[in-house]
Amino acid sequence: SYPLTINREDEEMVREAAKQVDIRLNAYREHYQNVSPEKIIAMVAYQFSLENLQMKNRNDTEPYTAKIKELTEVLETYFKES
Repeated sequence: SYPLTINREDEEMVREAAKQVDIRLNAYREHYQNVSPEKIIAMVAYQFSLENLQMKNRNDTEPYTAKIKELTEVLETYFKES
């Protein structure tokens, strides 16, 4: 348990985040009983970090934005020539 100062509107999300951390910590503790608490915390942090990166990659719109820009340029060139 750690004291935090947060905005009131973030409270629900912060509580859910703490709940998710607790769930994963308990699962790792149960599965890896002979592993030190520091290593378990590191494993949980790694898992959250990996999931965060996977979500960022899944939501990357850059390839689509680049393609739309390319197609827009093609259309603009076509209409200028017509």
